[in-house]
Amino acid sequence: MDGRDLVRSVRVVRAVGPAQGLRSVRTAWRRRRADARALPRRVSERARVPGAARDAESLPGGGLIHFARSSLRVRVAAGGAVFCGWDGAEPEPSYALAGPCPEADARAVLEPDTEGGWRIVSERVMVTVSRHGAVEVRTPGGAVLRRELPPRWWDRTDDRADDRADDSAHDGSGSPAGGHAEGREPGGGLGSRWVQRSEVAADARFFGLGGRAHGPRLRDGAYRLWNTDPGGAFEPGDDPLSLTMPVQIVVADAGTHLVFHDNSWDGRVALREGAEGAGSGHDRPGTCEVRMDGGPLRYWVLAGTPSRVLLGWTALTGAPALPPRWALGYQHARWGFGDEAEVRRVVAGYRERELPLSAVHLDIDHFDGKRVFTVDRERFPDLPGLAGELRAEGVRLVSIVDPAVKAEPGQENPTVYDGGAAADAFVRDARGREVRGVVWPGESVFPDFTDARVRKWWGGLYAERLAQGFSGVWHDMNEPVSFAPFGESTLPRSARHALEGRGGDHREAHNVYGLAMARAGYEGLCELRPDERPFLFSRSGWAGLQRYGGTWSGDVATGWPGLRASLSLVLGMGLCGVPYSGPDVGGFSAVPSRELYLRWFQLGAYLPLFRTHSAIWAGRREPWEYGPEVLAHARTALRERERLLPYFGTLGQLARLTGAPYVRPVWWSQPRDRALRDCEDAFLLGDALLVAPVMEEGATRRAVRLPRGRWYDTATGRAYDGPGQVLVDAPLSRIPVLARAGSVLPVAGADGGMELEVWAPAAGRGGGGVVVPDAGDGWQRPSVERFTARLVDGRVVVERRDGGAVGYRVRVRGVEGG
Repeated sequence: MDGRDLVRSVRVVRAVGPAQGLRSVRTAWRRRRADARALPRRVSERARVPGAARDAESLPGGGLIHFARSSLRVRVAAGGAVFCGWDGAEPEPSYALAGPCPEADARAVLEPDTEGGWRIVSERVMVTVSRHGAVEVRTPGGAVLRRELPPRWWDRTDDRADDRADDSAHDGSGSPAGGHAEGREPGGGLGSRWVQRSEVAADARFFGLGGRAHGPRLRDGAYRLWNTDPGGAFEPGDDPLSLTMPVQIVVADAGTHLVFHDNSWDGRVALREGAEGAGSGHDRPGTCEVRMDGGPLRYWVLAGTPSRVLLGWTALTGAPALPPRWALGYQHARWGFGDEAEVRRVVAGYRERELPLSAVHLDIDHFDGKRVFTVDRERFPDLPGLAGELRAEGVRLVSIVDPAVKAEPGQENPTVYDGGAAADAFVRDARGREVRGVVWPGESVFPDFTDARVRKWWGGLYAERLAQGFSGVWHDMNEPVSFAPFGESTLPRSARHALEGRGGDHREAHNVYGLAMARAGYEGLCELRPDERPFLFSRSGWAGLQRYGGTWSGDVATGWPGLRASLSLVLGMGLCGVPYSGPDVGGFSAVPSRELYLRWFQLGAYLPLFRTHSAIWAGRREPWEYGPEVLAHARTALRERERLLPYFGTLGQLARLTGAPYVRPVWWSQPRDRALRDCEDAFLLGDALLVAPVMEEGATRRAVRLPRGRWYDTATGRAYDGPGQVLVDAPLSRIPVLARAGSVLPVAGADGGMELEVWAPAAGRGGGGVVVPDAGDGWQRPSVERFTARLVDGRVVVERRDGGAVGYRVRVRGVEGG
């Protein structure tokens, strides 16, 4: 046990108490022994490379190229997405893809090139393959976006596979129901490790890889691909966190591209930015090295503008779930609501101070003994009545849901464990026994969400939450977590999973566990309440999580570095296709200063998920707890959020239709601006607004990097012209928000109806905007309205592009419009 394990041991005991802490020690030792017994030993391994090309055969959208020791399948889809699969890897099965593999581009044909290799030319991308297995993805004009060097494998042989099969036969467990059988991952041998190195342009910048606390631009270094509870609060530099994804966005002058390695095993991505004019005057390319502990070597590349790339990514992995309109309002959460009376008192405090409130979240303390799908009847004797009472005031209740089920048979009334045991729903070890860990309720078991039967069973359990009056859920502890004072705080790597009938172990299932749980919850809620859009967000997940809901930062540390990490995570998740997210406003771990709380609150007002939250020991998060000055400024931020709700609703609809996140990096529409690519302390909210949060203590002014065009300070009306950097006021009462000239955005009017806020176009330039009116919280098909704004004889004229009547009150703002 090293020093970090000792610190973690103290944290575990502090969090769960000495008895649970002792159980977690025993669990950690059991996990270590199980893995030592069931997983293959390290044996001598021989490196393998593809070797020289032998021949190739044409297939729809590309072809199959045979090398001396491997094969490569290249396929260009109709939308321009490029798939590459080595060693027989195919696009399916995949947890990331939303449906069947997209159709091949019938016009893309594999043909020999002049260098002895092959090429595939399509409308949006060109792919070349060298005779030794290097793959280049180019723009239609020939500029190289990415060069994948020939991969390398280390093929292991498991010299104990026969022994494990004999053990299974002798103990009578066989293959448990639900498909927990030995299986081989597609496109590679059992536990075949591999590495692939890539080169990108010298000026390229890296983004993505899921939720990263340091960023959003990813600096030189190694990033692990293993969803991990940080075991306490995190801040920039802590890695990995709860939601990792093998999804990179690479932005360079030559173009933007996304690469996704469709492999859920543990791995690492090592990045190194390039340098122009390095060495003897030659550019040094940027490099990326992906190392995976097993699984298939297969990846997708999508190229184009940032908006086109995210549109293609959404087409591949699924449209983001649209939150109900109330979920775009302000939400209050805290670990430590004592009882119904305290919930009523807090809600009344918001009402009495005229502070808008959309939802209250209940944490594990409202459970009976912290057991999921239960209620502490002493402290919450009439939860449905409380929920109905609050809903009449416009406030919803949201419940935490953890995956761990207390391993406790019912003496009189059946428990969740009884139902799951009867359905053979829980993860088992290599000998067919239930895997047990220690989580909040004590010794627990874990549903195998990679089994469709189990997802169906689990989804039905949400009927209990709905019956209690809850309007939404947030999934926590689903990396999954099992408390451990040393080693990994998760299930044994040798634990068996169904993996949709293929069979496999936790090495492959770990990273998709939270994703599969989100699917179970989302589909269950859709079935239970088919006329309502579910509200669900999850701490952990994987590529494709957006289909089932959003995410949040997890336990971000209270402090100015934690505030900065909050923005990094939201931007990074948006670029990976998950547009709905937000942090714990105020930080999770400690009591923030008045200034820090306010600046965090002001940032949160412009993020999709606007929620305060904290640990039970970290003080309260109601705005009035921080004094009258903070309360007044928080009220201003809340009212501005309410005013912008129609705009947030439109951004949510556009995210579903196009994949474009609500929160975008400032380079979104101008990726060739290198200064913008390096800007990490501001963001675009849609196309219309640039938000520059204050993330330094004591700051009352700050520099803002502007994209090209004219921008108006929304507080003062002063105009600034970009590109360039300007210094703007940032008093404690507000953070700088600038509007793009010519923008047309929907806002709430003083009378409660919707109106159009138009920022005057610059002379000689037009503008416009998109409005998607709220059609309710069901599945109604939205109508999309497009508007233009232009100057005519010094007057701003707003028109619908389809020629129809504008239909809304128009308010013009900005220097040009008066």
